[in-house]
Amino acid sequence: MKHYPVFLDLKDRPVLVVGAGRIALRKTKGLVEAGARVTVVAPEHEPEFDELPVRLVSRRFRATDLAGAVLVFAATNDRLTNHRIGIAAKGRGIFANIADSAGECGFVVPARMARGSVHVAISTGGDNPRLSSELRKKLEELL
Repeated sequence: MKHYPVFLDLKDRPVLVVGAGRIALRKTKGLVEAGARVTVVAPEHEPEFDELPVRLVSRRFRATDLAGAVLVFAATNDRLTNHRIGIAAKGRGIFANIADSAGECGFVVPARMARGSVHVAISTGGDNPRLSSELRKKLEELL
């Protein structure tokens, strides 16, 4: 097993999301639900971001954006930028999730579902996100 499974308490913890497309939006919504204080850095963003309680910074990523973050999500549409974010985060001891490169991730985000106080997370270690999602859907039907 490459990853150690854990549920994080992110309430009032600073989390950085770089990118503001559909993937970043999905990740940001989950972080907001968890109570994280989210900063989103991107030159442009999907309109739905305006409805979320996040801090929007309308520009390209700078390494200084990592200051104070406990986690970072690199979800831009630029492979080189995502790679740079991962290297910068690792150099500062910050766990990073790199949307387009599971091998560069310090952590992976599982497919998850909740029914009251029961939370289920399913992961393939980033190798097969589609399978994780399909299993989550089947569990939702069962529960």
